[in-house]
Amino acid sequence: MENFCQLNLVLVEPEIPQNTGNIARTCAATGARLHLVEPMGFKVDDAKLKRAGLDYWHMLDITYYPNLSAFFKRNDGPFFYFSTKAPRAYTEISYPNRVYLVFGKETAGLPEDLLRANLEHTVRLPMLAGARSLNLSNSVAVGAFEVLRQWGFPGMRKEGAL
Repeated sequence: MENFCQLNLVLVEPEIPQNTGNIARTCAATGARLHLVEPMGFKVDDAKLKRAGLDYWHMLDITYYPNLSAFFKRNDGPFFYFSTKAPRAYTEISYPNRVYLVFGKETAGLPEDLLRANLEHTVRLPMLAGARSLNLSNSVAVGAFEVLRQWGFPGMRKEGAL
């Protein structure tokens, strides 16, 4: 097993700048790489995006793609797709040392044809039957920290000062 671990968080057509800013802060705090697939519902210089990410922008490794095809041409996975339509929980996966967690836009999620073609790599966050979905930034954080937990939180401080 490799010692090097690389977590990649992928947002496909994000629509809400505050969510993307929060996710950028999660990436900065965890060392995850952020991949943004256009079109996005905001401009990267949006004040709401910057405010949500606070002063962490200099800590980001971020790549932009004009569309999903361009993303797949430049990256070779493995990919795990998060969706409320998935057949199993995100905790049922043993994540490899280099992984891409892929999340869809807030209003529609990921394309269903992509999910159907990758059912063995499509996962969900368990929720009560009446709940439609969790907030995107919360979902990304839950998925990211499960991967990091499985890896033993490499390079991260695990204890505080108390």
